[in-house]
Amino acid sequence: MQQKGPIQIIEWEDLDKRKFYSLGVFMTFTSRATAYPASLIRTRLQVQKGKAVYSGTFDAFLKILRAEGVRGLYRGFMVNSFTLLSGQAYVTTYELVRKFVSHYSPSNTVKSLVGGGAASLVAQTITVPIDVVSQHLMIQGCHSVSQLSRFKVKPKRVLAASKSKRTFGQAWDLTVQIYAADGVKGFYRGYVASLLTYIPSSALWWPFYHFYAEQLTLLAPSAWPHLLLQALAGPMAGATAYTITNPLDVIRARVQVEGRSSIIETFKQLLAEEGAGIVTKGLSARILSSLPTSVLLVVGYETLKKLSLRAELIESRHW
Repeated sequence: MQQKGPIQIIEWEDLDKRKFYSLGVFMTFTSRATAYPASLIRTRLQVQKGKAVYSGTFDAFLKILRAEGVRGLYRGFMVNSFTLLSGQAYVTTYELVRKFVSHYSPSNTVKSLVGGGAASLVAQTITVPIDVVSQHLMIQGCHSVSQLSRFKVKPKRVLAASKSKRTFGQAWDLTVQIYAADGVKGFYRGYVASLLTYIPSSALWWPFYHFYAEQLTLLAPSAWPHLLLQALAGPMAGATAYTITNPLDVIRARVQVEGRSSIIETFKQLLAEEGAGIVTKGLSARILSSLPTSVLLVVGYETLKKLSLRAELIESRHW
């Protein structure tokens, strides 16, 4: 079997930044829209007590579809789409930190680990307030699960009576309630839990992604294009990283939705309620949501970088 050459990584200094950002917004929106239903299901599974409403990912999908229609799977999506800002902040931080770390270590694993962690720190600082509102919206369609939230939105027919609320609807209603109850800090409830979840996930995803991509390159026939191997490596990296960090993600969801302040107490209660089940609670939905996200992220991001390559470098790169 003839081995393919190593995968060439396009670094920050190789990119035409104008192309990179204009194309990047479209890529980020597409990936988030594709993965959103699975994210909504994951949140409901993690927030519910035991299996009070949904027995699993597929059961939740069918029940939401029957009770709320396709729109129910996208409840809160318009609010969540504001995370496009954090997506651009994420990729910029990742690439810049990789460049910075390269002055101290040539190891791609080290650069990916540090870059992924730093990128998540910046992105979560922007994302958490949006997540707090969107997660409350995600669970509003199911009465049994929404009862776990401290905040209840008014029916749309009631909100329609006010012009301002016709514009912003339930998201605005929730935002007002959260601010009235907790002030600005209410929008950062679960911030530490989010950092504890997403920094390790991001820091692990990138090294595993490069590792799996290189291993697949060595194993696959020489005719297989690098982009296909990278597309396979993305979900493998996501499944690995998310399995390791899933208990932290369950804690994060409970803290944000139920308004808890103690990560330790939340963990103890979850352990008492779920036992070892905390390790896998919502995991299949999380991995399912990561599959299209990882494939789109990898294919989109690697294609984006190739399309954004500076003109004078195009002829010197071979894929």
